[in-house]
Amino acid sequence: MKRRPAKTPRRDFYRLRLYIAGQTPNSIAAIDNLKKICEDKLRGKYRIEVVDLLEKPQLAKGDQIIAIPTLVRRLPPPVKKIIGNLSKTESVIVGLDLQPVTLE
Repeated sequence: MKRRPAKTPRRDFYRLRLYIAGQTPNSIAAIDNLKKICEDKLRGKYRIEVVDLLEKPQLAKGDQIIAIPTLVRRLPPPVKKIIGNLSKTESVIVGLDLQPVTLE
């Protein structure tokens, strides 16, 4: 079995899922804030999946979502969650254990 070479080691890649409910001001702010944080701190080493619970409410159960917006860091382990519109950048960085990208 051939293995595909990894472009980015799994521990350095962030898979994030943001749960929202429609296009509310908090949902839009959470999306914008998350994109800014990821571009600043992760520079291409991330994937964001936005899940609108108005369209797919069944997906809330898997990640035990009790409030929205909620951000779930699925990779790298362990899973971490942050509730809110992600406007407190430093709290998001600490809460998700994001490491700044070092340029070589």
